Amino acid sequence: MSKAVGIIPARWSSSRFPGKPLHLIAGKPLLRHVWERCRRARKLDSVIIATDDMRIANAAFEWGAEVALTSRRHQSGTDRIAEVAKKAKQFAFVINIQGDEPLVDPALIDSLVETLRSDRKIDIVTAAHPFENAAEAFSPHQVKVIVDLRGNALYFSRFAIPFPRDRSAPVRYLRHQGIYGFRRQTLLQFVKWKPTPLERAESLEQLRALENGVKVHVLVTKHGSPGVDTPQDAIVVERILARANGEI
Repeated sequence: MSKAVGIIPARWSSSRFPGKPLHLIAGKPLLRHVWERCRRARKLDSVIIATDDMRIANAAFEWGAEVALTSRRHQSGTDRIAEVAKKAKQFAFVINIQGDEPLVDPALIDSLVETLRSDRKIDIVTAAHPFENAAEAFSPHQVKVIVDLRGNALYFSRFAIPFPRDRSAPVRYLRHQGIYGFRRQTLLQFVKWKPTPLERAESLEQLRALENGVKVHVLVTKHGSPGVDTPQDAIVVERILARANGEI
């Protein structure tokens, strides 16, 4: 069976939330919540935290995580995980797990791995889910995706797509969840390509794959998991965890 690794890119600097990976949520660093959820995924053979910051590395070492120190020059988390994957030749599949999604579903991670294992034609797989509140689809901070009849992405956008020209036809807006599964060779090729026109226009890295003719398969789930972009988001997640633990 081809091996799969989950890599969590983590950086200290963030314009809206410096030090976010080690921000405490329910008594644990945000990054540790993500790591622990990944460890519950049954299809991953290894989980690695990729960072360029020794504060993050030392904290992760303390709770027993495997850590890969990476270059400070990387422009994105994808570049960071690719540096690790380039050396980790024993893994055929690489799952890029966002370091700010403390409620990521281990079953979703397993589904990404299984999708890559079961269909050799799929080189990249990601996830999306319907918006609980359709009004949120009109926020440029929420990334939308439209898919074809086979579940492959047609386009990702910050704009609310599709446009409801026929008001009688039901429109389902899908929120893209920033988790990706790559075949290792596809990942290494992806980071060699220069940023593409649509990618630069939307500031959405995944469009680079589509513009280079690589299909991105989309697993549509019922629900997603909230990310943490601001300290206020962290408070929301803490309340969700408290409810789940019966503390509220």
